Amino acid sequence: MDTHTRLHETISALADGELAASELELAFAALDTPSGRQAWDAYRHIGDVLRSEQYGHALSAHFDARMASRLAAEPSPEGLAAHAEPLPPLPAAIVPGAAEPLEAGPLAQR
Repeated sequence: MDTHTRLHETISALADGELAASELELAFAALDTPSGRQAWDAYRHIGDVLRSEQYGHALSAHFDARMASRLAAEPSPEGLAAHAEPLPPLPAAIVPGAAEPLEAGPLAQR
């Protein structure tokens, strides 16, 4: 997997509240780049749309069961810890909203 793809997956996991604690520094470093900020905005927008009743669509009967079955049939990604616990959601004060610009942190000053 290339570095660009890995960084986007890390940012996606951060937006979903599923990033392992060991990956936080990598995620915040990625957010200090234009590409990382663009990815953050995209993933946050996707999440907002998925949670929105305004943009929601009625799902067909048993959609959730079929989706769960397909996901269960997918092979596990290599290299992930078998028993990694997801992080709890970040407090709202830490996670910038979709309209808030990200500001460079200490990693950008290196």
